[in-house]
Amino acid sequence: MKLRFNFLFYLLGAGVMLVGCSTKKDSFVNRNWHALNTKYNVLYNGNLAFEEGREQLNESYRDNYWEILPVERLEVSGEIKLDSEDNNPNFLKAEEKAAKAIQKHSMDISDLERNPQTDEAFLLLGKSRYFDERYIPALEAFNYVLRKYEESDKLNEATIWREKTNIRLGYEELAIENLKRLFKFERLKDQEYADARAIMGQAYINLNAPDTAIQELKTAVAYTRKPAERGRYLFIIGQLFNQLDYKDSANIAFDKIIALNRRIPRVYLINAHLRKIQNTPVDPENEEDLLEYLTELEEDRENRPFLDIIYRQLAEHHQQTGSDSLALSYYNQSLRKTQLKPQLNALNYQDLADHYFDENSYRTAGAYYDSVLLNLDENTRTFRAIRKKRDNLDDVIAYEEVVQYTDSVIQIYNMSPVEREIYFQNHIDSLKAVAEAEALKKEQQASTGFAAFAETKGGKQNKGKFYFYNITSLGYGKTAFTNKWGNRELEDNWRWSNKARILTEQEALTADLDSGDEADLFSEEQRYSLDFYLDRIPKDPLVVDSLQHERNFANYQLGLIYKEKFKELMLAAGKLERVLASNPEERLILPSKYNLLKIYEAVDSPLWEDMRSDIIQNHPDSRYAAILTNPEIELSALENSPDSRYGELFRAFREQRFLEVITGAEKSINQFTGDPIVPKLELLKANAIGRLQGFIAFKEALNYVALNYPNSPEGKQAQTMIDEQIPQLENKEFSRANDSKGRENWKVVFPFKRYQVEEAEKLAGKLEKSLKDLNYKNRVSRDIYDLEDAYVVVHGFPSRDFALGYLELLKNNKDYLIERENFVILSSNYKIIQVHKNIDDYRNTIQSPKP
Repeated sequence: MKLRFNFLFYLLGAGVMLVGCSTKKDSFVNRNWHALNTKYNVLYNGNLAFEEGREQLNESYRDNYWEILPVERLEVSGEIKLDSEDNNPNFLKAEEKAAKAIQKHSMDISDLERNPQTDEAFLLLGKSRYFDERYIPALEAFNYVLRKYEESDKLNEATIWREKTNIRLGYEELAIENLKRLFKFERLKDQEYADARAIMGQAYINLNAPDTAIQELKTAVAYTRKPAERGRYLFIIGQLFNQLDYKDSANIAFDKIIALNRRIPRVYLINAHLRKIQNTPVDPENEEDLLEYLTELEEDRENRPFLDIIYRQLAEHHQQTGSDSLALSYYNQSLRKTQLKPQLNALNYQDLADHYFDENSYRTAGAYYDSVLLNLDENTRTFRAIRKKRDNLDDVIAYEEVVQYTDSVIQIYNMSPVEREIYFQNHIDSLKAVAEAEALKKEQQASTGFAAFAETKGGKQNKGKFYFYNITSLGYGKTAFTNKWGNRELEDNWRWSNKARILTEQEALTADLDSGDEADLFSEEQRYSLDFYLDRIPKDPLVVDSLQHERNFANYQLGLIYKEKFKELMLAAGKLERVLASNPEERLILPSKYNLLKIYEAVDSPLWEDMRSDIIQNHPDSRYAAILTNPEIELSALENSPDSRYGELFRAFREQRFLEVITGAEKSINQFTGDPIVPKLELLKANAIGRLQGFIAFKEALNYVALNYPNSPEGKQAQTMIDEQIPQLENKEFSRANDSKGRENWKVVFPFKRYQVEEAEKLAGKLEKSLKDLNYKNRVSRDIYDLEDAYVVVHGFPSRDFALGYLELLKNNKDYLIERENFVILSSNYKIIQVHKNIDDYRNTIQSPKP
């Protein structure tokens, strides 16, 4: 009986399940069956995956507190995705569960959805796509909920998510309009109202309306029931007030965050403390209070994860109060503590770089600027500005090293022989003292280390045992070896100490006599030899004069760089004044005076009038005097201005007056030393040299431009030409007639001497007339070959026979009757003889019959 009852019960249950599984029948059992399966099976697992994916995003996301925080903590790649490739697997799983719920449990009967959980499935589908940055598909899901489920209790939530998606797509105005309509016609729960106001604030932030955004976020703070959101919104409000330069209002917002204390993530609390300190100007009255405030933050054990930003704030405080050494120490401590914060690293490195730049330690500053660039996004304005400053610093480093070297050499040259011996002997004694101190220190470390090890339990236990069996003793052994021998490569004859690299002649000549780095350059015997140093002092006065000229030019260039590129006017003035005080070349005097005049004018110095009078009285015919006496004259309008001179030379280049270009460019380069036009003149001169003197001279001239002006556009263009064009021009092999196979055209060339200008013009006229009469499409040109020879060339014959036929016609036609010496040449071969100036090789190899 009991067995029969169980059988009937299970049979009835199976029947109910079969009837309830249908999605086409609108009955109480069907609706509740699918609703329960949707809510407690598919959607439950989908929501779990969604929350797990969202938690992963929160853990991996790093806020940039040096910019306005976004309302929502979501890292956006900036790409608009349309598929689900390479996305978070948790969101993909949530999307699959939502799709499964829709496909298997949706009850769309008579165009009405009978399963009350389907709208939540579509909402989960949209949210999963939103966090995967697939905003277009997400928008479709939210719109479907709003259009299809008019009676759903999720309409307000769907509307808010839709407007979040519109903001991500850049439709802020549309989102604001839709949200205002939502506020007007719908009744929202407190948390929904807070979410809507918050994203509306984000829209106004994107539209650069911070005052309106503040009002929206204040409303969100009042209605949200989540302390973490309240802390974030208050911090954004403080940032926006700072942006508007309302420091007091910002501090009120930060005080509210501090009052929340442990109810919010500690990162908001610490940053609120630090922003409040930054908004407080440091003066003698509050200096100690602020330092005590920061010290308390530093010493609080709970703040250990945030020591990187606390140390940075301490560094800034000490920098403001003039304690540079403490500031540098804290900057470095901040760098050691920071993790996965490129923005913080970039700020610390930049402050260190600026400090060393101000201290004239340009090489160190350059290294720090390199570190700044490694921590910045290449597509930002800040990166481009730092990159430009770093590139300019290359010139500063090079010129400052020239000045330092020449100064030291000239100073020692001007000493008496006795003073030189005393100077170098003191230097040698200091090197010996340092070396002895280092050796003693290493010996003490080694002996102390072994003695301490011998007294340890491990040392006593391992007496008489093999050395390498004990890790501790092995460590002491490594330390002792390093102290005695240094870092040695694993190679034969490793004990040989004299492994100094062989210096090139240039390196030996330019090594600084007073740098203190000889230990890395010379052997021990040389470092401690007085005669070695004395022999390296130049003895020829012409060499010293050359060094003085080199130093003056370097100081002049430094003055221009500091003035034009770094806006360091006082540094620039010091360099230019030193040029004028050092018996400079004539070409540097007037430009130095004029640049000093502009600096004095900019800093409102009384020296401006004296320098103006000096230029007008002592250089009355110069372009600078013309500008000063008649300020309305534009520099570019003057006949002898750099731009107008370059224009004249460029026109001469186009007219193939190459010798005039070379000589004129050299004169202008000397005249306009230091002007930005100089690299352009150098490149123009290099091209003229190439046209006139050939490949080898052209390559040398380009190398000169690339090496001497590496950071100018012309220097970079020259380097590009060396890398890309020069290899293509190196080929000197001529092509035979049967090698062309109709792929090249041919030319007819009539040689002339350069002085036969009238004859060449007359021939060119005849040739142009013949081509017109014969209805040929060929072109005639007059090309310079070298200093002595020139060519009249007829271009564009499709074959050698065609060109020879044209020459035959010229000989036989009495209207033209041209019997002048000529030859026919392939276009590629003509290019080679023009590039390499090897017409004789061509005649010997191509025009001569084969043996």
